[in-house]
Amino acid sequence: MKKYKVGVIGATGMVGQRYISLIENHPWFDLAVVAASNRSAGKTYEEAVRGRWISQLAIPQTAKNLTVMSAQSDIGVIADAADFVFSAVDMKKDEIKTLEEAYAKAECPVVSNNSAHRLSDDVPMIIPEINPEHIEVISSQQKRLGTKRGFIAVKSNCSIQSYVPAFHPLKDRFGLDRALICTYQAISGAGKTFASWPDMVDNVIPYIGGEEEKSELEPLKVWGKVIDGVIVPAVSPSITTQCVRVPASDGHLAAVFMSFKSKPDMDEIIRLWHEFKGLPQELSLPSAPKQFIHYFQEQDRPQTKLDRMLENGMAISVGRLRPDTQYDYKFICLSHNTLRGAAGGSVLLAELLCAQGLI
Repeated sequence: MKKYKVGVIGATGMVGQRYISLIENHPWFDLAVVAASNRSAGKTYEEAVRGRWISQLAIPQTAKNLTVMSAQSDIGVIADAADFVFSAVDMKKDEIKTLEEAYAKAECPVVSNNSAHRLSDDVPMIIPEINPEHIEVISSQQKRLGTKRGFIAVKSNCSIQSYVPAFHPLKDRFGLDRALICTYQAISGAGKTFASWPDMVDNVIPYIGGEEEKSELEPLKVWGKVIDGVIVPAVSPSITTQCVRVPASDGHLAAVFMSFKSKPDMDEIIRLWHEFKGLPQELSLPSAPKQFIHYFQEQDRPQTKLDRMLENGMAISVGRLRPDTQYDYKFICLSHNTLRGAAGGSVLLAELLCAQGLI
């Protein structure tokens, strides 16, 4: 596999820092350029993140002395320096749309962690094990943008990364009909630490702006079909959610209830979870977990602190499957929100795009 030159725009924020750490020693990717806001432009990366570096790992040597470029003013230079860019900019949604399309039109593919393009009907929103076939919509997007190489692909919201994979091997086989999900989401999902958000210590906040809408709509796009050059969302299952911010540093836990048109037995569900593999596992992509879904038999697992880093934070943990009085079954699931749910999921998506010849 060739080495790809990679840029990170929004490189100084929490997700951008995760990208920088994940690219270090990556077998396919070399960090070539970092970009951020104009207030960071012109500094070395080490200077730009001084006092803001949140990882327990040291700043990678490959990034320290890179000069931070302006994500908005240096698009042409960045596009020339990188085979593709990861996007983790912190801007208004319409500004992000404009910026990411500008990179695409500069013939620089964009793999985005942002939500701005997630519901655009010709932008694939991909969980690599679930809907890699949505890659085919990129050719229609390129026609709209007038590009040959440039395009935008996005990863889905961090909160759906645990329960959508758990639903997926069951959905069509048994007719997943309706689901209720309550998510308990870590503060890093808001780009915060306990030091920067002391109000979250010993506290729970029962509201995360826009999160419930994303959690209910995005799975239907993931399960949609590409028809006439656009992604047409699925019409089922019916999903309702509540999303709560809890005092955990990393890891989004979910309490899930589900009913089917044809009810499976519990042993069959657990077997299908254990056997489920996707294209990343078949292709042995560098960031792909060997076992995508892990089922715990213990009554008190998965736990956020114990299990969020399973398979380098890229696996899904499931447990406590049992019958319910209102739905067919209920269970608990967990994913790491800044790895599988953000930067790690984007890196895996980029690996898939490279392996499939899109980059």
